[in-house]
Amino acid sequence: MGWNASVGIPLAIAGIIVLALIYFFGRPRRPGQGRLTRSARDTGPRDGERVEPTLGEVPEQGELEVDALGEHALLDPVAESDRGARAAQEPQRPALGARPNEAIDRIVTLFVAARAGATFSGSHLIVAAEKAGLTFGDMGIFHRLLPGKPHLGPVFSMANMIKPGNFDMRRIDALDTPGVSFFMTLPGPLPALDAWDAMLPTAQRLAELLDGNVLDEERNGLGRQGVAHIRDELRAYDRKQERSHIRLR
Repeated sequence: MGWNASVGIPLAIAGIIVLALIYFFGRPRRPGQGRLTRSARDTGPRDGERVEPTLGEVPEQGELEVDALGEHALLDPVAESDRGARAAQEPQRPALGARPNEAIDRIVTLFVAARAGATFSGSHLIVAAEKAGLTFGDMGIFHRLLPGKPHLGPVFSMANMIKPGNFDMRRIDALDTPGVSFFMTLPGPLPALDAWDAMLPTAQRLAELLDGNVLDEERNGLGRQGVAHIRDELRAYDRKQERSHIRLR
């Protein structure tokens, strides 16, 4: 039988179409192909349901984050912005021992120094400060605070005698210092004389625990006469403050 073009060409085209349909519809489907996947961005996860990205459902950059357990969690941009706004609105709490922002009239200082040829180790100093009722806080130094009223500022503070004066708690075991300084800034949360009567026994207690000496602001030994002189000056300061308050009323 000879080739009949009017019949053979249509049959060849039909055969090619059939083979193409068999190839297309006969391939195995990959997961997620040819079906609608549930998008967490469209409907949100149901209660208790964990949403995992699947093939055919690729989240945009920024939609997923990895939590501490390595699991994927969907970010909620509204909740994230709310948390950021609340954090910005919340007032920052001052560090323990932070002094209120007010002018300083006077600073009264004492020193507790190690004996000649000796130093205070950081580990012993920390234990002694705790036993003396001091609290580590603002500026990296120790403070005596009023019970229940730390926001009023320190009654007095204790700093390292070596500049810059703070205590680096990360390296406290390596610290060796010739001494520490106690100081009270006036006005403070207590009358000046009351603050002194709290600071002097604390300095004496620390000197006893560390086998040191209490020195005055000139770094001379502090005796009874020196203590009486300081008390007289602070008593006069308190009277002056009282008169100022009376005039302001």
